[in-house]
Amino acid sequence: MLNHFSIPKESFNGPVLITGAGGCIGAWTTAMLLKANIEVIAFDLTSNKRRPELLISHEKLSKVPWVEGDISNTETVISTIEKYKPESIIHLAALQVPFCAADPTTGAKVNVVGTVNIMEAAKQNSIKRIAHASSMAAHSFIPGSDSLKTLYGAYKMCDEQISEVYWQDHKVPSVCLRPAIVNGVGRDQGMTSKQTVAMLAAALGEPYDIPYTGYVSHLSAAEVASAFIHSVSYEGDGAFVFDIFGESININDTIKMINEIKPNANITSSGSEMPFPSKLSDIPLRKHLKKRVSDYGSINTMTMISETIEAFEVLIQSGKIDKSYLK
Repeated sequence: MLNHFSIPKESFNGPVLITGAGGCIGAWTTAMLLKANIEVIAFDLTSNKRRPELLISHEKLSKVPWVEGDISNTETVISTIEKYKPESIIHLAALQVPFCAADPTTGAKVNVVGTVNIMEAAKQNSIKRIAHASSMAAHSFIPGSDSLKTLYGAYKMCDEQISEVYWQDHKVPSVCLRPAIVNGVGRDQGMTSKQTVAMLAAALGEPYDIPYTGYVSHLSAAEVASAFIHSVSYEGDGAFVFDIFGESININDTIKMINEIKPNANITSSGSEMPFPSKLSDIPLRKHLKKRVSDYGSINTMTMISETIEAFEVLIQSGKIDKSYLK
């Protein structure tokens, strides 16, 4: 899927720091930057590289400086940025919905204090290229929304407002993206990971029930990574927040697409509809980036599903993925 997206390599003159580099979007962002020969500094809580290793050769990944650190530790974040002097920051480190619900205090430290630390470090080091991740879960706190309120969504809405204040008070620019349901290799945790798990089950020849129904986002991890990279490929000029949603497709049609690729697949769906927006627009983000650098590209759902299943088959054959990934 990396081949579907073009990165404006000429717009980068220094390294890109990626927080949460061991996560799904972090892994895809790292892979895409390395493919374009752009220097990456990886920052994550642990040295676990199992997701990046699904996308990046050991040789390439071994050359990436990998900083183990707690994003909620102010001194660690600031000292890392002072040491490596990144031109750009893509801030993805976060705890997702179930983890925030299970441990609200740690969720607040990681998701809120972590974002303050990034903004403060950017202010102190005059960094003008910052992108950070919110979520469609933040929509539940917009007046009139009937989406489910979660602590995760509350933390992400707070992050959006934090970035606005850093622009207002200190002229620290940023682009904040609200990804919807991200799909692809490496998407193996969180309440919206089950579409990807279904693709893995089809590749393994195992039955799987997607535990929700209705219309939901189908967004490629590669497309999200490209959007984040484009968002730091120029010096910022404000604090912006955009949705990135991909295609809105009924889960029943998702299953039909999987069956077209794997006719013997045994994928079903059950349960209620997801308590989040079923359709949002990518147009404002595309207009914003096209005006400043270029459009970040797109991939349709059928191609995304086909290439994800194909990638899983290769990874299964190589022994890098097995049935234990079915959760």
